[in-house]
Amino acid sequence: MSKVALVVDDSMLVRYTVSRFLEDRGFTVEAATNGKEAVEILARVHPDLIVTDMQMPQMSGSELITVLKSKPETSKVPIIVITGHASGLSEGDKRANFAISKDIEVEVQLEKALSVIDGSDYAHGQSAGK
Repeated sequence: MSKVALVVDDSMLVRYTVSRFLEDRGFTVEAATNGKEAVEILARVHPDLIVTDMQMPQMSGSELITVLKSKPETSKVPIIVITGHASGLSEGDKRANFAISKDIEVEVQLEKALSVIDGSDYAHGQSAGK
């Protein structure tokens, strides 16, 4: 059974890039354009990983992380933050397991993040079932 990832970003290009990267590593991916949509998806999906942008309309990544950390069923789910600015981390970023910048090769950073968070074969393109 494959792991599920929730990708939350208002940029269609970033959602697509991150989703394809994770699918190539055996994840089933659900996608949302903002935190509010992500919360709605979480009512029916229990992800093994959440990748979220910080600056989004309707509900920011920081607000989404607050919701995630407040619920027992999502409080332990690893979070990767994708931010458009490489300078210092905000408080919301610090609650995540890993933060990467959109300004630098996203796929290379995702590879590193997955290996740090999961320590499994996902970072090496292996199937989730192995």
